[in-house]
Amino acid sequence: MSSLVDRVAPRRLGPDFRWLLGSSWASNLGDGLSVAAGPLLVASLTSDARLVALAAAVQWVPGAVLALYAGALADRYDRRSIIIWGNVARVLVLSALTALVASGRATIELILLVLFVVAVIETFVDAASRTVLPMIVPKSDLAIAGARFTFGWVGLNQLLGAPFGAALFVIGPAWPFAAQTVLMALGALLLARIRLPGVVRGPRRHVVHEIGAGLRWAWTHRAMRALILQIFLFNLTYGASWGVLVLYAAQRLGLDEVGFGAMATATALGSLLGTVTYGWLSRRFSIADIMRYGLVVETLTHLGLALTTSPAVAMGILAIFGIHIAYWATTASAVRQRAIPMELQGRVGAAYVMAMLGGMALGSVIGGVLAQRWGILAPYWFGFLGSALLTAVLWRELGHVAHEDARILAAEDDPVDPA
Repeated sequence: MSSLVDRVAPRRLGPDFRWLLGSSWASNLGDGLSVAAGPLLVASLTSDARLVALAAAVQWVPGAVLALYAGALADRYDRRSIIIWGNVARVLVLSALTALVASGRATIELILLVLFVVAVIETFVDAASRTVLPMIVPKSDLAIAGARFTFGWVGLNQLLGAPFGAALFVIGPAWPFAAQTVLMALGALLLARIRLPGVVRGPRRHVVHEIGAGLRWAWTHRAMRALILQIFLFNLTYGASWGVLVLYAAQRLGLDEVGFGAMATATALGSLLGTVTYGWLSRRFSIADIMRYGLVVETLTHLGLALTTSPAVAMGILAIFGIHIAYWATTASAVRQRAIPMELQGRVGAAYVMAMLGGMALGSVIGGVLAQRWGILAPYWFGFLGSALLTAVLWRELGHVAHEDARILAAEDDPVDPA
């Protein structure tokens, strides 16, 4: 058992990393339960498609609107306290929801309110959480450490959490929310064991000025600017095709709801394989090659989906795309965390998240318009052509990103000890 623990969380990363990883995995599993249970609860109370859509929207809006402010607070105040008290607040809100559901007094209005409040809390918790890993892990180990966190998101949140949440909902609507409450409490307790180093902060100014300072740093830092532009532009093409994926599955592949779920599972399984093999990959290929050829895979994913009519082929394509998601997310996260000064981690990380969410949201709108006007394949051809053009434009720039990352690692003077 100890050898397995050492392999998952190497001793060199320290006990604080293990507590942080355990907290993250507990929270990810809890969030995964609500991925399925939340929509099922809303659908059990209303058949109004507008309210069902609103239930999804209220969970995304806080992150898009408050991310920069949350990042500024993460840079201004104690990050550990923000995460712990945020999780305590989530436990209290989820406990109230569990009681309402168990008593049969939950209404659609109350559920929407709870979903919104939880999403607001998560925005601030996530902003602070993104800054913790580079505070306790050497820069040379951030990629390996990040891969372990990606496993929590893919394996526990998507693969295990969602179906487990649906199964608990069948037993009783309150059970998945009760389980989520317990897991959130566990996450807060594990995080309380961590002791973070202090952060040297400059003189405090108005929060608007502090947000502006973070944005200026991100824009004037060539590598960070390239990463932010890349995630925004590629998410335009990604959002365009993935926003209509459920329609593509039905109209192009002839799949029902179960088949669409299988497509999502194929992507998640690929991502899980990517997290497991990232250490092997990073020892054999450069950062530049991982990022460059990952964009080639993303480009060919759109093309493959546009050309195939076979569900099996489409799922194979999505599994490969899932591997790319894990490789790209782990690499980009490590590069980002190594480059950003500790006192700016919250604000610059939030700028990246806003670009990511903004690209997805705008891309989804574009995909809907294209599919409505020119058919279901139009978003996929748009994704292929747009991604091909962006890959060509960014090819050399990603080499600069990798060069800057190598310079930062060399300056740290820590030996690279791969997992």
